[in-house]
Amino acid sequence: MPETRMLDLPALENWLWEAACVIRGPIDAPKFKDYILPLLFLKRLSDVFEDELKELGDVARFVEDDHTLVRFYIPPNARWEKIQRQTTELGDFLTDAVRAVARENPKLQGVIDSVDYNITAAGQRTLSDEQLRALVQVLSRHRLGLRDASPTLFGQAYEYLLRKFAEGQGSSAGEFFTPPEVAVLMAHILDPEPGDTVYDPTCGSGGLLVKTHLRFLEKYQAAPRVSPLKFFGQEINPTTFALARMDVFIYDMEAEIALGDTLNRPAFLNHDGSLAQFFKVTANPMWNQKFSLSVYEHDTYERIILGIPPSSSADWGWIQHMHASLSAAGKMAVVLDTGAASRGSGNQGSNRERDIRKQFVERDLVEAVVLLPENLFYNTSAPGIILVINKRKKNPSRILLVNASQEFLKGRPKNYLTQDNIARIADAYLNWREIEGLSKIISNDDAARNDFNLSPSRYVASDSKEEALPVEEALVLLAEAEEERAAVDVELNEVLEKLGFTNWRDGSHE
Repeated sequence: MPETRMLDLPALENWLWEAACVIRGPIDAPKFKDYILPLLFLKRLSDVFEDELKELGDVARFVEDDHTLVRFYIPPNARWEKIQRQTTELGDFLTDAVRAVARENPKLQGVIDSVDYNITAAGQRTLSDEQLRALVQVLSRHRLGLRDASPTLFGQAYEYLLRKFAEGQGSSAGEFFTPPEVAVLMAHILDPEPGDTVYDPTCGSGGLLVKTHLRFLEKYQAAPRVSPLKFFGQEINPTTFALARMDVFIYDMEAEIALGDTLNRPAFLNHDGSLAQFFKVTANPMWNQKFSLSVYEHDTYERIILGIPPSSSADWGWIQHMHASLSAAGKMAVVLDTGAASRGSGNQGSNRERDIRKQFVERDLVEAVVLLPENLFYNTSAPGIILVINKRKKNPSRILLVNASQEFLKGRPKNYLTQDNIARIADAYLNWREIEGLSKIISNDDAARNDFNLSPSRYVASDSKEEALPVEEALVLLAEAEEERAAVDVELNEVLEKLGFTNWRDGSHE
């Protein structure tokens, strides 16, 4: 029989990691999360459904005819008690179970039914019935009803698994997972207010939205009749989209998560086809993503209005999409590569990223830039920045630069921000403070004098020695230089052809 005591977080984490390790050997680390998380979610749904039936008492007999009496109706063959007793053809049985739950609960379609537990590769089952049976047995040790694990506790355990999967997944982990403490810091910076709409155009597994939700609950838990937040997210990867949907369900958030390519086909539009706008935007898009210039040149949503980014880095394309998605008094916090704050500054002539950054500064939209420590993120050891754009700044014509590069503790395999680190950085921003060795307030004119270089390390010295240019940054700079050279070659060729030099490259003149 499963234990009925309330689980604490360490016990829950250890139990779930043991369950994950049951199938860890047969399949690659990037994939085994795809098998265990839907099954873990089904276990939670089934246990909560069982609790709801007990609470309904005599009314429970009407549930089979009226599924609205419970939050999610779990059909008989998908209930955990039946799964425990299944001894043959378990792969088929589990696949049928998650699909039956999705059919009965349209909100869960594409969330819980995205995996086939009977799938084969090269003619062999990826997971045998024996391995699935071992997984079910481990998951059956504890109940996951509301009395056994609160939504917050269960959500923390879910996050723990995502973090463990990210550690095993290496460079691609950043596609779905932002370090929790970075997400907490961003939630403090966003400072959500009652009734806010919060949007993440690259939501991954939903961590940034969840941390904003939890920050709001922490801030207003004692306030009566506070209007809740509403959340919106878009994710391009179907598996990661399912993870995000699970995550917001776990926390009982009012959230709409859409599947799709945000830059090419944004999901959240007004009735007239224009881009929807939100009070707060939070995001950690893929750094220095490559997009064809045609994506920007043929944009029909009036987003790319302050300059076309280079094809070598979409950072300022994402920023312009988010800026266009902000309401008139909106604020956004976005995690980016450090080069987004400085690339192109100090160059002779024009530079696309510098010129877009200049537009944002001159329009008084940049409120703060926070330089993060190195080795926080799972897809790179390079530091990142948090860029804060605010359409209604409390301190006009001023920019706060925070050099938090030393605000961390060493960890394995990654460094991390402590609660004290988060509090110190958030205090500098929320209270608009200059702190020796940490933060500096500059004017927009100061930024202009530095050719719109907004790198905090330029204005706030740290105790560490100057680091070499990260490889990722050097590659982007090289790609930009090649792109600019190619554009100049085209212009030069057009001029020379008009002058009659049609074969100028080989030295001849026709």
